[in-house]
Amino acid sequence: MKIAVLGTGMVGDAIGSRLIELGHEVAMGSRTNNNEKAMAFVAKHNGKATARTFADAAAFGEIIFNCTHGVASLEVLKTAGEQNLNGKILIDVANPLDFSKGMPPSLAIANTNSLGEEIQQAFPQAKVVKALNTMWCGLMVNPGMINGGDHHTFISGNDANAKETVKAILMSFGWAAKNIMDLGDISAARGTEMYLPLWLRIWGATNNGAFNIKIVS
Repeated sequence: MKIAVLGTGMVGDAIGSRLIELGHEVAMGSRTNNNEKAMAFVAKHNGKATARTFADAAAFGEIIFNCTHGVASLEVLKTAGEQNLNGKILIDVANPLDFSKGMPPSLAIANTNSLGEEIQQAFPQAKVVKALNTMWCGLMVNPGMINGGDHHTFISGNDANAKETVKAILMSFGWAAKNIMDLGDISAARGTEMYLPLWLRIWGATNNGAFNIKIVS
């Protein structure tokens, strides 16, 4: 499958690398087609990936991962072009973290709205699915590295078929079907995004990002 990964940071690198391991074609999108980090990603994977502009990557991808900084995601997706997003599954991994006042960051969007919802509203013909935004990027693509993989991840979105496709991708990453919890429509992104302030405090207290939630009842 042709997949676009928008964003050249740790999250985009981790997800893009795992997708390549699984045999997908990956285009890493950034503001230019010769972004230094994107070119390093391509070189690392011996030509199994390409570096493209946001628009060219989005046009290439049958599925698109948004791995950009959350406060810039809407601007980036507008640069990618609505025509390149329409009808496609857009997996939103970003969180609207505002670092303008230092650490810990605040949420630029919270309570009665979410980044996931804003993306869906801005691009109504895209099939936005919020996923993987509640954990460190290493766990996103390798859940088995802690507790044998027996912990939970969450998805939300308005399109049931799109969520099933995203579940299949997560299962290919190593997530057990029983541990992928569908929280409902895209408004559920409010909850997963607002978990980040707690996540960041736990990371700061433990100096370790390799932890996650397991739901027990």
